[in-house]
Amino acid sequence: MSKIAIVTDSNSGITQEQGKQLGISVIPMPFEINGKQYFEDINLSQEEFYELLEDGADISTSQPSPETVLSLWDNLLKEYDEIVHIPMSSGLSGSCGTAMGLALDYEGKVQVVNNQRISVTLRQSVMDAMELVKQGKTAAQIKEILEQEKFESSIYITLDTLKYLKKGGRVTPAAAALATLLKIKPVLQIQGEKLDAFAKARTVKQAKSIMMESIKKDMEERFGEKVYIEMAYTKNLDAALEFKKEVEAYFPGYEVYMDPLSLSVSCHIGPGALAVAVTKQLPEE
Repeated sequence: MSKIAIVTDSNSGITQEQGKQLGISVIPMPFEINGKQYFEDINLSQEEFYELLEDGADISTSQPSPETVLSLWDNLLKEYDEIVHIPMSSGLSGSCGTAMGLALDYEGKVQVVNNQRISVTLRQSVMDAMELVKQGKTAAQIKEILEQEKFESSIYITLDTLKYLKKGGRVTPAAAALATLLKIKPVLQIQGEKLDAFAKARTVKQAKSIMMESIKKDMEERFGEKVYIEMAYTKNLDAALEFKKEVEAYFPGYEVYMDPLSLSVSCHIGPGALAVAVTKQLPEE
């Protein structure tokens, strides 16, 4: 049986320490902040990131250098026969496309999965890949299965402020000002490739209700009951834990997993965001 290594990036929410515990490699995502390069979970913590963000630092996201990726792959192939590389969604970063191009020189030994996920749903893809390795699947088979299931998840996010979407040009200043004036709490959706507007709420309570009802509708109309329910948040852990209790009460019998939202998304939406996700379990053989 082929010995397979699993690689992802820090947009999965999997920390370097967790990666070591799981036996997988986590590539830290790079950031340019006030002209200096930082790497998520290496020399940039969640706390440091939000402090810089709220101080108005000039923050831009980047992708891992080809040298970083190639060096990791080459080292892993000294010990493993094949690699399954699961980066963040190609619709949100160029890192997936870059990795696919680099993998062409590896004669099928490196399989790059483009399954359009990020944060807790990307983490679930990694966990699924680990299970498929245990089942004896090849790297190519794992890529095929994960890509077949790539749209079988949804993330819903409510924001505390439109300031950072406006700064990134994802919403016009006029729309942001109007939403602030009317105290609108937008609900966004990550469905496959991109971050899109989904609904408008007047209060945080209403936004939470919209998100939970949307998850329930996804289960009823798309995924069935065999799903994982996951949550993510930016900065405010207390508010996230409070919402987690509400989600667990709304979906009794489900164990709800929660992580901080990856910084590549956080820099566009800012602190105080709450997200809930649903991911369909892989079909049993």
